Amino acid sequence: MSAIEPRSGPPIHRIFRGKFDGSRIRLTTRRGRCDDVPMPAPSLPELWLCGVAANPAAPSDVLLRLLAPQARAAWTVLCQERSLPADVVDAALSHPERAVRRAVARNRYVAPEQRGRLVDDPDALVRAALASGPHLDVVEPLPDDVLEALLTARDDDRPGQLLNANEIRQELEFSRQIPASFQQGMIDHPHPDLRAQATGLWLSLTPAQREALLADPDPEVSKAARRNARVLDPAAMEADLPEEDCHGRALLLRNYAISQAVAERCLAEQRDLLSLAANPYTPADIVARLARDPDPTVRRRVAARADLDPGLLADLAEDADEAVRTRARVQPFPRTRWQCVAIDQVVGLASKCTAHTFCCVGPVGGMFREQEAGWYEECAVSPEPLLHRVAASYAWLSGESVRSLAADPDPLVRHLLALNHPLAPSAIVLDAFVAVPRQRPYLLTLSRLPRTGLGHLLDHADPEVRALAAADRGLAEPPVRLLSDPDPLVRRAAAANPLLPVELVSSLLDDPELAEGAAANPVLPAERLHRLLDRGGVPGTAT
Repeated sequence: MSAIEPRSGPPIHRIFRGKFDGSRIRLTTRRGRCDDVPMPAPSLPELWLCGVAANPAAPSDVLLRLLAPQARAAWTVLCQERSLPADVVDAALSHPERAVRRAVARNRYVAPEQRGRLVDDPDALVRAALASGPHLDVVEPLPDDVLEALLTARDDDRPGQLLNANEIRQELEFSRQIPASFQQGMIDHPHPDLRAQATGLWLSLTPAQREALLADPDPEVSKAARRNARVLDPAAMEADLPEEDCHGRALLLRNYAISQAVAERCLAEQRDLLSLAANPYTPADIVARLARDPDPTVRRRVAARADLDPGLLADLAEDADEAVRTRARVQPFPRTRWQCVAIDQVVGLASKCTAHTFCCVGPVGGMFREQEAGWYEECAVSPEPLLHRVAASYAWLSGESVRSLAADPDPLVRHLLALNHPLAPSAIVLDAFVAVPRQRPYLLTLSRLPRTGLGHLLDHADPEVRALAAADRGLAEPPVRLLSDPDPLVRRAAAANPLLPVELVSSLLDDPELAEGAAANPVLPAERLHRLLDRGGVPGTAT
């Protein structure tokens, strides 16, 4: 069963690309940050073009006209924010304008195989957009041949390139578009560049895989292997350790093999203790001393280790701090490193989670390690509520476990299930939409999110929720009153609702506050959409 839903569903009416209030636009980034940026008010023709671009009933001949330079204002809506007919996808992928190709390269509704056709695009910014992918927490992987091409590409010597091959690779590595199967295949891939990059996974490799890479016949691969092997050499780590506090120091102390001398010095200086407590290579005697540290956050990190002595774990299970006791109790032996990280992930989420920081957790180690399906199933029925959250982050749970977690009294469990599992009931997906604003762009792409039966949300305090309800085609009556809602987002969604009489929709096209939504309304016939493009100065005619 796939953890990614099919690319389907109605357009999202630009709800989450930006919100225009007449003078400023609020832009939401991939990580949920918002910035207010001064923007000129769009003209009436620009509103028509953006509305027509979002119109789900617009035929191909209308959409193809929008690829003209005169319709530039609608390119993001058309090429990045909606599903497209095959002929429009073909035209966008071969469009002479970089902006069009970059937009379609990030379109979540366009199949990765189609977007992958841009892997040889002459413009580095287009290839970077493909490598970056859709700005969502959950995306489909690119095909193996596309990944191979991006990861083995050389710098482009054509003039005017703004990014090099390594910068594009970095975009890909953070995009979530590389599946575990591909990373596992890199270790013995025929292309030496991929084997060299696989050495960066050193801490996740087996001893046999490490030995094979160290003995690789390609000198660049063996060189990369020797360089990465330093992470398990305490003397090398000590030599590389910066004295000043910085990201590099924290990285070394948290992940790399650590010498007794370095650990003792950190203890003596009462410095970097959290990193020592989390480092799987910290000497056992140092771990025992950290388990008695007066700081409960340090003891909590010790309680989360996979290699604890059973007696030490028993002591921590009786700790004076409740969080320490809980972390020691929820995970009995035997523990694996990946199980520990899975639990830590949801513990961290719960500790700093707000509606605007909530993320799709997903299975830990999913980039490389084979999933421990049986362990997640055990978590789903555990008497420990915390482990229910861990189970809800796993996209391959059985239907029985999904039904159980969907009724869990913990809202965080239900929200995680809604975000991560393709069988999550529609009711909890809608609840997650209401409760977790950061994930609304992703939830809007799911067919599981209800688009009807939303009348009870028409007066919700959150305008984004009212906008979802205003677009409901199954309302008992047209949402006419919401055409005067104080929020432009709600007005736009109401104007796009096909329950409105076509005569009313036509009258709204000349109202700057409602024109974009009206132009997106599927009750408008194709001939009327063409006329709007004519009035907007877009060349071409109906075929």
